[in-house]
Amino acid sequence: MVDVASLTGIKVMIIDDSNTIRRSAEIFLVQAGCQVVLAEDGFDALSKIADHQPDVIFCDIMMPRLDGYQTCALIKKNPRFAVTPLIMLSSKDGLFDRARGRMVGSDQYLTKPFTKNSLLQSVATFAPQRG
Repeated sequence: MVDVASLTGIKVMIIDDSNTIRRSAEIFLVQAGCQVVLAEDGFDALSKIADHQPDVIFCDIMMPRLDGYQTCALIKKNPRFAVTPLIMLSSKDGLFDRARGRMVGSDQYLTKPFTKNSLLQSVATFAPQRG
């Protein structure tokens, strides 16, 4: 089980073109005490990331305009966010997709639909250790 108390105050960005995914992730994370920043696609995320400086980022792969791989690569190219943990979200669970995610700098790969526990576990794994 995840130690939810350790997640309080952690800022998480969810980048997904699905309103349902964004909202369900937001509900799980807010219940765990996280601060949540939502972005509808890569461009939206890139416009918000500098202002919000998330501790952990979840990024969908299949998005219009700028897909998750491109978004991840752009985020990781920025020296300020190069070490920010980025977890790819996808309904595709192929080896190729995972490898491609790693190539652009993602730290983990979470298959949709995700559970509350798998989402919080990912945040707990990558969140900056406090204390």
